[in-house]
Amino acid sequence: MLRDMNRRQKLVLIRILLAGAEWILLFFLPLEDIWNGWLEFGLYLIPFLTIGYDILIKAGRGIRNRQPFDENFLMAFASLGALVLGRVRTGDYAEAVAVMLFYQIGELFQSCAVGKSRKSIAQLMDIRPDSANRVLSDGHVEKVDPDEVEVGSLIRVGPGEKIPIDGIVREGHTSLDTSALTGESVPRSVHPGDEVISGCISQTGLILVETTRVFGESTASRVLEMVENASSLKSRSEAFITRFARVYTPVVCSLAVLLGLAVPLIRLLLGLPGDFLDWITRALTFLVISCPCALVISVPLTFFAGIGGASRSGILVKGSNYLEALSRADTVVFDKTGTMTRGVFEVTEVHHATMDREQLLEYAALCESASTHPIALSLQRAWGGTVDPGRVRDVEEFSGQGVCARVDGHLMAVGNEKLMQRLSIPCSICSGVGTVVHLAMDGQYLGHLLISDTIRDGAPQAMESLKAMGVHRLVMLTGDQEKTARHVAGLLGISDVHAELLPDEKVRVLETLLERKTRHTLVFAGDGINDAPVLSRADIGIAMGALGSDAAIEAADIVLMDDDPRKIPMALSLARKCMRIVRENIFFALGVKALCLILGALGIAGMWIAIFADVGVMVLAVMNAIRAMHGK
Repeated sequence: MLRDMNRRQKLVLIRILLAGAEWILLFFLPLEDIWNGWLEFGLYLIPFLTIGYDILIKAGRGIRNRQPFDENFLMAFASLGALVLGRVRTGDYAEAVAVMLFYQIGELFQSCAVGKSRKSIAQLMDIRPDSANRVLSDGHVEKVDPDEVEVGSLIRVGPGEKIPIDGIVREGHTSLDTSALTGESVPRSVHPGDEVISGCISQTGLILVETTRVFGESTASRVLEMVENASSLKSRSEAFITRFARVYTPVVCSLAVLLGLAVPLIRLLLGLPGDFLDWITRALTFLVISCPCALVISVPLTFFAGIGGASRSGILVKGSNYLEALSRADTVVFDKTGTMTRGVFEVTEVHHATMDREQLLEYAALCESASTHPIALSLQRAWGGTVDPGRVRDVEEFSGQGVCARVDGHLMAVGNEKLMQRLSIPCSICSGVGTVVHLAMDGQYLGHLLISDTIRDGAPQAMESLKAMGVHRLVMLTGDQEKTARHVAGLLGISDVHAELLPDEKVRVLETLLERKTRHTLVFAGDGINDAPVLSRADIGIAMGALGSDAAIEAADIVLMDDDPRKIPMALSLARKCMRIVRENIFFALGVKALCLILGALGIAGMWIAIFADVGVMVLAVMNAIRAMHGK
């Protein structure tokens, strides 16, 4: 623990140890009768000032700045009052030193706990390297500040090094450790032509990357900026505690004055027995108990720890207000393509083929070799071979229908049913869900391929988890055909589907859903690019699989750093745990303080109970708050 302390914390620890040793020594020395107790008073001032001089200074500054009502004022006033009472009446100065000593112990513990959580998050998010290896025109490499690297420059990243700037791999291949950004432990292989983002670590090979962004706009820089700014957006609970403390502190100070002065005066006027010093002691005890440290410290710390724990799992929350709103989610709306499905078309089935499957795929891929359409690319991936341009000639494309070309001397036709009708070639009807690609050679039908988008891994489990967590309504919005949308929704267990929607129609449907909801919140999860208007309109917008997307980070309130739908119930679970801890700390702190305040006012609770009600409650609340960082 000592190694993790900063210089200031170590100095406080030294003061605590010195003051504590002096306090214990004086506690056992018989000094009461020497110089009529003045020696004992003077000796107790040494540990008192050793441990409490900074509190007295802060209290004085608060009074000078006309903002006296804080914990420093309460501690200073109560402890000085205890010293005066000890000199005037009891001769016991140990309580006055104990107030300061245990308060500083609690403050040190709180400081270490916050520092530890900040350090953990800083280490976790230490994804922005300090230098980049820029490749010069003569082939030499120079180490430069990443801010000096321009877009289009070539940088070298070796094994064990972090990628400093977003770019495209031009040479080499490696496995990337993306855990710091996505929370995913499985390495990702990259090859020439693949996009890479800053913050990832090259594990196995050396790659040359052509930069596509400047350093300040790269993914790592934007992620860090978002995490650092998260604390500026306070939740309702934090705002309530801030307002509460501003009213609470002057109120309890006024009550303490009434308790110490007004009550004994009233009793005196009524002819009742009363001891002014006894009531002043009660008032000082009341002040120590009333210190709102536990609430003021633990509630923001809980949200800070919750945001840090989410970041460690690849879930970036822009502010504690979004974390609190997410905890009340009752309706979750999903986009389909790119969110629940991969957004990458694949050949899933081959029907009525009159030749070998691989040969059929080869002919289809060669015909579509000149096209960059997603369907054409899926055919090329399914075949997996290398295209020889010399085998393909006389390519003719029919818009919205398909392609005709001569392949190895054969007249090939690859397209939809309309192309087959155009060429007067009878074709089979496909009952499958997806895009149907028919093939014909020299006027003879060869069969058809079914191309469809595939469900993301973990999407069905994510829907089951959300239902188990009490999310009552799951909705899917998509621009796809009704048949395709219903098929995907059926695989996911979603019954409420709205298909064939344009972007503005998605917003209108979402607004209808918003009108139906009550006090709960509505969450929309989309891919963060095409769904920016809907992400902005929802109570909480979650960008799915949007690593490095400007639209996602701008429009969404929460960004998932990978494309795993299971992160949605994980985020909801973390948010609910965070709010549960916040409520626990509020009820615990207020409950204990209310009880001790009553006991203190009645004269039952002394200064030692007051110390527990202040320092003990604060330490327990801080320990509970740190749990928010360790969620699964």
